[in-house]
Amino acid sequence: MEQLSAGKKLDEAFEKLGNEKSISFEFGLDTDAQSLRALDSSTGSEPGDELPDEVADLLTGAKISVTVQSKKPLDESGEKDYVGMAMKVSTKDGDLIEYRVIGDYTYIRSDMDSLGKAMGAPLPSAKDLPPEAGGLKDVLEGKWVKIDMKEMERTAAEMGAEPGAKPSPEPTLDAKTQQQLLEALRETIAREVDFKSAGDKDGSEHITATAPFRTLVTEFFDEIRPFAKKLPPGAELPTGKDLKDAPNTKVTADFTLKNGELTEVRVDLAKLAENAKVKKLGLVVRMSEGWTPTAPAGATELNIDEIMGGFGAAMMEAEGGGGDGLPEEDFPEDVA
Repeated sequence: MEQLSAGKKLDEAFEKLGNEKSISFEFGLDTDAQSLRALDSSTGSEPGDELPDEVADLLTGAKISVTVQSKKPLDESGEKDYVGMAMKVSTKDGDLIEYRVIGDYTYIRSDMDSLGKAMGAPLPSAKDLPPEAGGLKDVLEGKWVKIDMKEMERTAAEMGAEPGAKPSPEPTLDAKTQQQLLEALRETIAREVDFKSAGDKDGSEHITATAPFRTLVTEFFDEIRPFAKKLPPGAELPTGKDLKDAPNTKVTADFTLKNGELTEVRVDLAKLAENAKVKKLGLVVRMSEGWTPTAPAGATELNIDEIMGGFGAAMMEAEGGGGDGLPEEDFPEDVA
């Protein structure tokens, strides 16, 4: 009875999410730098390719915030129904990158200094750009810029197509297929997951869900294979052979409900690492009421020539390119 009651409460909470037209998510890791380094070492990193300390520190405080807004309830929405989307990647030191999709435009801004540190190599600065770079200087200075995605798609299609050919429509995942995938996931969860009420805490109800990892993901992918042809190109499903070496350790997720609404999910992934030194490794997802993404005022528009030419020139300058655009090297005068 407890299994049915807890599972029903969760199902109702997910139905409430699906009935919303706008929602915000925040993804983050509940871990520490020591566990991340131990996890990296267990994957067989080659000497010299180990996870840098600064990257491990960065990941421990990194968060990804996502907001989506649709004309229809999210459960019924296809790609064409979404009218706004925003995403931001931030760390304990500030925002790394943020972008918004409003209509045909994508708006972007980033902290290039912080991104360079995160990547372990400095990125070009505005002074590295040639005069014709235009709006790319705003990119490197952390200002908002915008890109006309329709124009970008047309240019990309023309570059790779025969003269006079019309761009092919972008593949989309229709609302019916999305609903079928969701139902497949629900059926797999109902069969393989053990639900249990973990009681109330701080005015919220907690429900835990436990399942063997390999069994859960294998059965889920088996459920959705009939829909494989409807998925966008490149979305290839792993085979049973691909998953046979995945750990079958039981994984537990803790769901927090407040007034029947799902507000947080925590998943403990430490056991999946199969490394005793990985003490703390969890994924945290927080849900909140969505907001309406708006177009930032004063964003500079980038054109395809600036993106293709200016940034490439800046990267070559940052890498020590010579005046002819090629890296400067010392060659012996006589190679005979």
